[in-house]
Amino acid sequence: MRVVLQRVASASVSVDDSVTGSIEQGILILVGFEEFDTFDDIDWMVNKLCNLRIFDDNQGVMNLSITDIGGEFLVVSQFTLHAKTKKGNRPSYINAARPEVAIPLYNRFVERLLEQSELPVKEGVFGAKMLVSLENDGPVTIIIDTKNKE
Repeated sequence: MRVVLQRVASASVSVDDSVTGSIEQGILILVGFEEFDTFDDIDWMVNKLCNLRIFDDNQGVMNLSITDIGGEFLVVSQFTLHAKTKKGNRPSYINAARPEVAIPLYNRFVERLLEQSELPVKEGVFGAKMLVSLENDGPVTIIIDTKNKE
């Protein structure tokens, strides 16, 4: 399971010219799943996302979590996070989970994020062509992978 998170002042996602999710201050989460990801990976990632101290305190130091500031999450599925570019110029997505595996993982991820954080969680549409707009705050962009827990 791989996540690219961006601390945002605001973000939204649209499908077919219709906004499906919109947030103010919070975290935009681009999430991709692999075939062998598990609910344990999801629980680890959700815990990390809810407690990651990437928001400024009164002294301007990144010392607060999203739960501390009462922010919002916007979750967008993105299988291209597992692109392999080693060979040739066309990315391979062989490691990305197929929809029958990825959809239940995605749904569980959103459910656990809502349960643990008790914050608003907005979404894109799984598998749809989406337009994502954001105002990156910082900018702060972080990559987290459950297979490489650094």
